[in-house]
Amino acid sequence: MIRIRKLERDEWHSYWGGVSRLITGKWAEIDVASLDLGYQTEVRRLPLIGISYDPKDDLFDVALEGLDHLVPHPRECYVEEGPEGLMSIEIVDAEGVQRIIILSEPLMLPPYAEYRAGF
Repeated sequence: MIRIRKLERDEWHSYWGGVSRLITGKWAEIDVASLDLGYQTEVRRLPLIGISYDPKDDLFDVALEGLDHLVPHPRECYVEEGPEGLMSIEIVDAEGVQRIIILSEPLMLPPYAEYRAGF
């Protein structure tokens, strides 16, 4: 069963502190949507290091391999959870810009030698 739910602001810090280590290593795609920008893919399939919320600076940090995607002054946060765990996140900032983070499992290919042996 897939469930989408809004996380309340007082849950953000503790939720991401607990979930972040469970999603480390998944691939992440980040799409940004707003009336001014339209809908754009900003990041496509990078390994996720973690997601955190800093209440002092009022900032989400989506840490990816080689890139930190920061969302200052978030207003809302939604999560989509399914049988396999967290599937996607939507963070809306103070200006109404939406960040949609889609998580997926990395593609697990056999080592090159095993791949070549099959031909």
